[in-house]
Amino acid sequence: MSFDCEALIRSVAEHGAVVRVVVAEIKGSAPREAGAAMLVWSEGQSGTIGGGALEYEAADRARAMLAEGRPDRLDRMPLGPALNQCCGGAVVLLSEVWNAERLATLGDASILARALPGTTGDMPLSVRRILNRARGEGFRPVPRILHGWMVEPVTAPTREIWIWGAGHVGRALVGVLAPLPGLRLTWIDTDAARFPEVPEGVVRKIAANPADLVAEAPAHAEHLVLTFSHAFDLEICHRLLGHGFGAVGLIGSATKWARFRSRLQALGHPDARILRIRCPIGDPGLGKHPQAIAVGVAVELMKAETADQTHKERAG
Repeated sequence: MSFDCEALIRSVAEHGAVVRVVVAEIKGSAPREAGAAMLVWSEGQSGTIGGGALEYEAADRARAMLAEGRPDRLDRMPLGPALNQCCGGAVVLLSEVWNAERLATLGDASILARALPGTTGDMPLSVRRILNRARGEGFRPVPRILHGWMVEPVTAPTREIWIWGAGHVGRALVGVLAPLPGLRLTWIDTDAARFPEVPEGVVRKIAANPADLVAEAPAHAEHLVLTFSHAFDLEICHRLLGHGFGAVGLIGSATKWARFRSRLQALGHPDARILRIRCPIGDPGLGKHPQAIAVGVAVELMKAETADQTHKERAG
């Protein structure tokens, strides 16, 4: 998890002062991981730190902070004794009041480090080293408390997902993928009328021939091809094979894929490159309902992200 500046900015703009409650540290079994956060304002909240009773008490405490003008606070919560929860572990919650004035101090750093309530003195050397690594190497630490300071990476998209088609499956995919962290979605179709309301943060692109937009895609982008036209799908795949990509998934049956393979071969693409296209997308065992396809795709994406993160942690 990471510090979502954009969500915080939107929340402050809409509600005024809000409290961001983040799981700063965990010991033993806990409902959520360090870095999980929620935003709380006088009449609502967004996000979750999990745990039912834990979240209820944290939200109630946050609203009291706003109503009474209290400062930031740090709470150490043993889940069993304090909240009668079965997790058996403990969490440290950092609750911070954010308003427009405080937001102005954020800047554009990729790592956010600040002293915990009650901590005095200069920034520790260990924290400075993390900030230097972030600037020099693009290092992104896990959220944690370090020598009385809270260190969190700022949310930044790590994967570009291009969704070609705004039909039933495209809509289901965007609905499932848009809330997931670390993804920047670009959604393409032929006409504005084909789109429903586009979620916050999703980039919409329109072209009479969607394949013309392939040239705009980053070479590392991952593509999900599912337009209303087999001709469009084929042309998009053809251009992607010449353009470069991180991954391509194509909706379709075994028959459609066999025909596409033959046509892409005829267009001069080698088998090894063609076979980088996955068809069908998602998990066929879940069925063909649009939401079932979307769930299968989301699981594939999340598994790939988890595997990549595990590899980086072991390598580091």
